[in-house]
Amino acid sequence: MSQALIAVFGGTGFLGGHVVKELVEAGHAVRIAARNPRLPAWAETTDPLERVTVDIRCEEDVAKALEGADGVVNAVSLYVEHKQLRFEDIHVQGAARLARLAQQAGIRSLIQLSGIGADPASRSRYVSARGRGEAAVIDAYSKAIILRPSVMFGPHDAFLNRLAELTRLPLVPLFGRGETRLQPVHVIDVARSISRLLGSVPFERRLFELGGPDILAYREVLEQVMAYLERERPLLPVPFALWHAIALLASPLPGPPLTRDQVIMMAEDNVVAPGVGGFDDLDILPRSLRDSLPACLGPAG
Repeated sequence: MSQALIAVFGGTGFLGGHVVKELVEAGHAVRIAARNPRLPAWAETTDPLERVTVDIRCEEDVAKALEGADGVVNAVSLYVEHKQLRFEDIHVQGAARLARLAQQAGIRSLIQLSGIGADPASRSRYVSARGRGEAAVIDAYSKAIILRPSVMFGPHDAFLNRLAELTRLPLVPLFGRGETRLQPVHVIDVARSISRLLGSVPFERRLFELGGPDILAYREVLEQVMAYLERERPLLPVPFALWHAIALLASPLPGPPLTRDQVIMMAEDNVVAPGVGGFDDLDILPRSLRDSLPACLGPAG
């Protein structure tokens, strides 16, 4: 029996790279579709990997990357808008284009990566685009699976490593009082979920939300990081109104350290909703944040 070929759009990103590895280990052939595709460092010459250069905004690129594929994963993401690259381009129009062409090509499985809280009515342009993108994907490919992870962590991530840098300050600022609830999830657990969903056994559910075993306030996440790194620091509550002002002042910068969308998201809980698919349906026991800190942040101290 020949290997199933899975096209992973965004296959060089933080999540996409782990998805590629999990799929290869599960026995799939994988096509890495990205603007600058490259083979991962762990790849061997015998691994069933191929690369294709794709801009998800280009119809011809996407169609070419889908040729001969059995399944597709859309892990393409944009977190900060630029003058010529908007959330609408990637998360709505790009996702819809990929879904439509996958449907036309007769591809049997499509997994669309989104995020917990995705909502077309959100004040956050990013979260709104995610919500509208989900709807556009389902409209074009009715049997698509929508996968919404909570904030992801793992080795070389942006989340924990950014918090670790904050703990070098004499005072660590909080978003509000640091009471926003998060359910951090390990990137490998999310990638493994995608591999399971693309297996030979079909799943009835079309919406999955993935969160780790613990629901933690933002303050508690920082406290775990500080305890592990042995950096005891006072936590300073900062009103959200001030964070919005800081984000506004930073917005003209080419790579702003903080955006209005990020401030809005930090004001809203990011936890799994009841009644949706999750790790239990996939027979996966997710890793806890505390137990993962050594692998994610390196030696303590």
